[in-house]
Amino acid sequence: MYLVTAQEMQDMDRETIEEFGIPGRVLMENAGRGSVDMLVRLFPYINSKRVCVLAGRGNNGGDGFVVARYLIQMGVKTDIFLLSQRSKVTGDALANLELAEKLVEKYPDATLTEVPDLESFDRVKPRIVHGELIVDAILGTGLNSDVRGYFKTVIQTVNELSCPIFSIDIPSGLNADTGLPWGVAINAFATATFAFAKAGHFLLPGKELTGELEIVDIGIPPFIREQFDPKLTLVESRDVAKLFPLRQLHAHKGNFGHLAVVAGSTGKTGAAALAANAAMTMGAGLVTLGIPASLNPAVEPQVTETMTFPLAETVPGQLSDTAMEELKQLAEGKTAMALGPGIGTAPATQALVRKIISEIDLPLVIDADGLNAIAEDPGILKTVQSPMVITPHPGEMARLCKSSTREIQADRLGTARRFAKEYNVIVVLKGAGTIIALPNGRAFLSTTGNPGMASAGMGDVLTGMIASLAAQGMALEDAAVAGVYIHGLCGDRLARERGGFGFVASEMIRAIPFAIHGDLS
Repeated sequence: MYLVTAQEMQDMDRETIEEFGIPGRVLMENAGRGSVDMLVRLFPYINSKRVCVLAGRGNNGGDGFVVARYLIQMGVKTDIFLLSQRSKVTGDALANLELAEKLVEKYPDATLTEVPDLESFDRVKPRIVHGELIVDAILGTGLNSDVRGYFKTVIQTVNELSCPIFSIDIPSGLNADTGLPWGVAINAFATATFAFAKAGHFLLPGKELTGELEIVDIGIPPFIREQFDPKLTLVESRDVAKLFPLRQLHAHKGNFGHLAVVAGSTGKTGAAALAANAAMTMGAGLVTLGIPASLNPAVEPQVTETMTFPLAETVPGQLSDTAMEELKQLAEGKTAMALGPGIGTAPATQALVRKIISEIDLPLVIDADGLNAIAEDPGILKTVQSPMVITPHPGEMARLCKSSTREIQADRLGTARRFAKEYNVIVVLKGAGTIIALPNGRAFLSTTGNPGMASAGMGDVLTGMIASLAAQGMALEDAAVAGVYIHGLCGDRLARERGGFGFVASEMIRAIPFAIHGDLS
């Protein structure tokens, strides 16, 4: 599913109206009628409720007037509150306001009240408070600054009500591109959006503020969408399922790649084991784990199916930069490499990481301490000879960008896209709503996963899963998308079976085959 920005949606609307010839009023009519269809499905007893339609002066308000018209004609008790001076309503919105006014004159259970300021809002507030369903048509996707003054008070008041709120196109005050409130935003029970879902509907906290989402077809032709080529895709189960070819009956382990994993240090052998074991379970034919030599006896029992490759140390348990020649031997015959889980931050180890990035010619997945090793000078990523995925959490991303975690979280999509483009790497920015950004500007948003996955070792498992798919020959961008999505599916399966939390990373590995074969459609 494509997700569009506010500007992309405005451009497609304009193209449909001006070039294709569908009047804006027809698009508005389709939007309102589709919204009413969703309302009736959600609230089958809507005729027994009093509905308050809160409408702004723009096209979002116009959509609200269409909704109000249909409700009035259905016999629903409907109160329309125009949160503006009537003289400021223009265009298609005005045309639908005039139609609503005509209906109000004929239906005794319908009202239309002009509420242009806080003083008048205080007078009508008791009527709104006693409404049983609120239709939010106040502010649309064109908002580009913080909500202040009058509208801020209205939104805060509405959010305090106990009745459900149904938003038109987007919850008023929500940034359609980032999913962040413009200071304050409606907390909707459900939202009907038009033509395409917006990025802000799925980027947190927008996903929570949007509630149940339905996309209403308003008549924009498919060729117009193709002409604008949206750059953000919501990852869906069926798309990931297509990435997995059927295995031939005569296949053997040599057909499914050989992954090298460079990981582990004193106190962090579990990270290395998790990455290697996840890679095996994800389907790699062979996995070899390169670890500090003194840790080999402790690690081997944790990775029964994985081969181990002891590497030179500076001090016991810490990889040395003198291990580079051994690593080149380890890389021979391999089809991908994972680097970083539990590797530690000793200076010699960090020097080794930088050498691997510059000199090893394999598809590479870098995580954890591998990222910390390049945080001082991420420019080294520009020297990479092969495709690369980095998998930072927000804190690691902040170090790479010389920024703060708060700034990263305030613009997750933009941050990931900019870094991917500048350094020519695939960025997997982990967190609630993991983002996969490609150097060409395209990005993917995965909504699988849950808070129970906020536990040590989950990132090591993800690294192994993505690297395993890359080793098996999957394109690195597809490996990143599929690995992230299935990783979240594993967490969701465990949450269903075990409850909201209490499962650990090793259990995620055991869930991998069940998620692939049972949850992908």
